[in-house]
Amino acid sequence: MASVDECRQALHELAVKLSTNADDVRDRVNLDRTLACRITDLGAAFHGRLTDGRLIDIADGDDPKAKIAMSIGSDDLLALVRGELDAGKALASRRLSISANPFDLLKLRKLL
Repeated sequence: MASVDECRQALHELAVKLSTNADDVRDRVNLDRTLACRITDLGAAFHGRLTDGRLIDIADGDDPKAKIAMSIGSDDLLALVRGELDAGKALASRRLSISANPFDLLKLRKLL
């Protein structure tokens, strides 16, 4: 099981990866939403904002009003960020759960 610090670091690594593709994605994905990432096996959560293809303002704690809520195990989060776990397969196997309105889900898919 990964630690809370490792999960925090993974989210910051994800933010860097998204930033490198932000210019390409910005025109295709007009998404400005709050995001909550809940780490199921640690009982921890983080929140931030997806905007212009970037993940910004990552902070500790849950955001119960987040427009997009992601639930994932700690090891799966690390594997997802490292590229060892495919987001589509993780969703299909219920290792990753995303709660959002259907239009946001379609836009989010383009980011992942």
